[in-house]
Amino acid sequence: DDWLALKPQEPSPSQCCGSGCKPCIYDVYEKELAQWERAKAKQDKSLLMEKKEQSNNSELNPDTFTAFSISSVEQLTEDTYQYKFELPGNSSLRLSLGQHIVLRGVVNGLEVQRAYTPISPGNAEGYFEVLMKHGELLMLASGTGLAPMLPILQSITDDEEDETFVTLVGCFPTFDKIYLKPLLQDLARYWNIRIFYVLSQETSLEKLPWSYQENTYTGRLNEDLVKTIINSCRRKPFVLICGSSAFNEDMSRYLKASGIEEDSCFVF
Repeated sequence: DDWLALKPQEPSPSQCCGSGCKPCIYDVYEKELAQWERAKAKQDKSLLMEKKEQSNNSELNPDTFTAFSISSVEQLTEDTYQYKFELPGNSSLRLSLGQHIVLRGVVNGLEVQRAYTPISPGNAEGYFEVLMKHGELLMLASGTGLAPMLPILQSITDDEEDETFVTLVGCFPTFDKIYLKPLLQDLARYWNIRIFYVLSQETSLEKLPWSYQENTYTGRLNEDLVKTIINSCRRKPFVLICGSSAFNEDMSRYLKASGIEEDSCFVF
């Protein structure tokens, strides 16, 4: 059991950006898996702590990831941020013109990697900078109001460079009446997509599959729950609403009470 807990987890397809990165997240997984298998065969956990080779002048190694500290984060626009990373001493990345780097991190418990071209000068010493754009969408859908949300979701997941965070809240009477469960579950595997369900006629989550219990609420989508979901977003979201006229009116009222301005909402 101890060794299984230490075994590297195979990435899901949604974790790969598809840009032909070197190393790809699957390359890193294969290397870490081989290291784990060697350590397990020798029953020596210290082998898992082997230090990765790093260049003395901080040139990046295409076979390994190197940790750098973030020295500052500057918000340039509502959804664009400039990250400054420290390099030891007066070293530089030594990248060729147009060459990109791959950044790796954990978002929502999911390991994600993306390619970025630094905006700092190629000969910058002691630091490098990248721009990251993070939009935020909140989708509130009731019943068939889910329909117009799906093309938007799929356009985001189909675009490797779209880093919009999306929270979809689907409201249905019961678990059996949730539309397109396989598609929604597949979308929820993406690092930037969260999906919650609100079931108005269910009284308990115990009979639901375990994969749904953590992200499902019983009862109706009320003002308190809307506030809770908005507070769980990384920044104030732009909101899309689609349902019956009564649902749309209720959601607009709840959003206003939560501090979301009218020009930050769109009702289908």
